[in-house]
Amino acid sequence: MDTQTRHTLKSNSFAEATANGAHWLSGHRAGVLRWAIGAGIVLIIAIGALIGWNLRATAANAALGAAMDVYAAPLAEPGVPATDGSYATAADRARAANQKFAAVASQYGLLSAGKKAHYFVGITDEELGQNGSAESELKIAAGAFDSNVANLAKLALAGLYRQTSRDNDAIAQYNAIIAKPSQTVSAAVAQLNLADLYAAGGKQDQARAIWAKVKDADKEGAAGSIAAEKLEAK
Repeated sequence: MDTQTRHTLKSNSFAEATANGAHWLSGHRAGVLRWAIGAGIVLIIAIGALIGWNLRATAANAALGAAMDVYAAPLAEPGVPATDGSYATAADRARAANQKFAAVASQYGLLSAGKKAHYFVGITDEELGQNGSAESELKIAAGAFDSNVANLAKLALAGLYRQTSRDNDAIAQYNAIIAKPSQTVSAAVAQLNLADLYAAGGKQDQARAIWAKVKDADKEGAAGSIAAEKLEAK
């Protein structure tokens, strides 16, 4: 078969395929149009949802930032009346911040800012002596997808449990962090806290074993230095 013949056959095949495609399209034009319109609507909805989500996330972050400003507000000097932007006592400040954090957590609970707000609601609840609600809020934050937020909440929970003589619950939180550390709470930080808990409970052998492990794993770091000091002191 010469080159010209092959070229002619290819051209005929392409023409035939094109004709068949055009025939199919003409017979299914309504269906194709419905599909195209449907796909376009889905795309518009998806874009709209993404824009809406971004706007909501921006609003949530702004609200959390405003709550953080309250939590970081200065305290008035003793004997001096509080002025705008300051608070007479730490409890007054914690109470005001708590209300703002709670509003963010309620309105934006599914967003990252909402999970962070739950953490700060728990922290301020604890500062105000409301341990039951503090535990509930910190548990919500501890379940966050963001391990940085989750581990901060677990560390705070462990501290709350230690204060309320629930050492086994505190140990569970420390071990959870050690198993899955994050940038905000390293395994070494959880280990040092766990060792301190054991030491306070008279379990010196368990505490020393943890300190030795941290010292070996972090020879040049701050955690390793703290562990070495603990070992020398004990």
